Amino acid sequence: MRRKKVVFIGLIGLIGLISPGVFGQTPDQQGFELMKNLDIYSNVIKELNQDYVDEINPGELTKTGIEAMFKSLDPYTNFIPESEVEDYRFITTGQYGGIGALIHQHGDYVIISEPYQNSPAQKFGLKAGDKILEINGKEAKGKSYDDVSSILKGQAGTTVNLLIEREGEGKPFEKSITREIIKIDNIPYSGMVDQSTGYIKLSGFTQNAAKETRQAFLKLKETNPDLKGIIIDLRGNGGGLLNEAVDIANIFVERGLEIVSTKGKMADKNRAHLTMNPPVDLNIPVVVLVDRSSASASEILAGSLQDLDRGIIIGQRTFGKGLVQNVVPLSYNAQMKITVAKYYIPSGRCIQAIDYGHKLTDGSFGKIPDSLIRAFKTKSGRVVYDGGGISPDLITKPRKFSNLALTLYSKYLIFDFATAFAREHPTIPPADVFAINDTIYNNFLTYIKGKDYSYTTRSEKALELLKNNALKENYFGAIKDEYEHLKARMESDKKDDFKKYEDQIRDLLKMEIVTRYYYQQGKILSALKDDPDIAQAISTLKDQEKCIAILSGKYVQPKPEIPAPGEVEDEDNTDE
Repeated sequence: MRRKKVVFIGLIGLIGLISPGVFGQTPDQQGFELMKNLDIYSNVIKELNQDYVDEINPGELTKTGIEAMFKSLDPYTNFIPESEVEDYRFITTGQYGGIGALIHQHGDYVIISEPYQNSPAQKFGLKAGDKILEINGKEAKGKSYDDVSSILKGQAGTTVNLLIEREGEGKPFEKSITREIIKIDNIPYSGMVDQSTGYIKLSGFTQNAAKETRQAFLKLKETNPDLKGIIIDLRGNGGGLLNEAVDIANIFVERGLEIVSTKGKMADKNRAHLTMNPPVDLNIPVVVLVDRSSASASEILAGSLQDLDRGIIIGQRTFGKGLVQNVVPLSYNAQMKITVAKYYIPSGRCIQAIDYGHKLTDGSFGKIPDSLIRAFKTKSGRVVYDGGGISPDLITKPRKFSNLALTLYSKYLIFDFATAFAREHPTIPPADVFAINDTIYNNFLTYIKGKDYSYTTRSEKALELLKNNALKENYFGAIKDEYEHLKARMESDKKDDFKKYEDQIRDLLKMEIVTRYYYQQGKILSALKDDPDIAQAISTLKDQEKCIAILSGKYVQPKPEIPAPGEVEDEDNTDE
């Protein structure tokens, strides 16, 4: 009880730091409140350090208090201690010092998920599936993902020594790997998806994203004289630097156009960001693919091209992050990332989805209510809306995976099978040709026999909830026979899930196996073949009348077909 009380007192002092934001106070009053609460907090820490019954760590206590204070704000305002500054630098530059490999936690150990192509990890012979037993002579068992990641990172030119266990090898072996500067490409793949349609996968907005996009587009134009349309894929792109989004839009729109403006409490945060360069191509039709994970700079790019009627947006409504952050240096090499403004795209709309300025009664933050959503107009007069992300011009259905497929993936059974497959097969056909044939699929079914892939369907959860409620209300005796019958039927039907969801499992197997041989580029190339959003984009770009109708606001998307009685929509096959 004593410890909880002390920490609470410390938090009061910190939370008091935000009191200057109370409405109605003069600048002098705000300044007094700030200094008063800083003094209170300083005294609290001093008294704790002097009199508390146990030894305290002032640094840890302060960090706890700061983080608690930030939880009352939006999730993008963060304290960055000196130890984490390098991670935040990577977010903006796309560069870090390390071995260049994706890793994941699997039980007591950290496993190599995938070495980056041409990285030190690949050059020195690490493979997906390698288990890290020791790092620099110290046991790695029990170390967390974060612990291992921080040790693998380091200054370029330095060395890290790993003891590796690899399935199929007789005994563990050592690898001494020299770290390098690892650069994560903003564009992991670009190419042609058919004779006349180009494709650029943009996965980030770190430094030089616009330069890389411009180069990729120019290369497509120079090497493909029949190029008549371009797809920019922003699915899964969580954003990055605002100026890079502006410069990418500039590839397709005139110089001097406003792409985004920012508005904050302080006047110096109010800025209009205009295109500054000559455009590359003002006429080529553009489709932008988005999904629920497209956020921030992705929404600036997609939203500005939509507002300027320069691109057709296809996919699902985007995330809705319309907040701008600045990184502010603090003393002792710490930093703070602070939300300083909201951004507005050319039509004047802000696409922020969650209102962090007002808490609900339960302490959470709510989305912008429908009653406050406003209509805006694009350059040609099309009606668009604010209140939460970018709504696509053509809405597609997100793919949902069954519980069985997700369980096989999350329990690393698909990953482990791909590791074993790659060990036994030195080569496979090209990424866009390779497929999971019946032999491979049946081998996978044999591989997982006896392994744990238990899962619970949504229907089973609903049935269990029914039982629990019936027991509480003393009705279960009356429905027990029906309950047992339904439960038995569900268990029987689950045996058919490997057939029912075979296509999903084959797709996940293909992605994992292809990555072993062709890395991220191969994974993307393999997925393009059967991607419904890509197919929709290609058909739209080839239909000139449809493009004109969409950009003039005259196109009405057909309503999705209603499932026939007894049919279940794909999304209902998956638990949230």
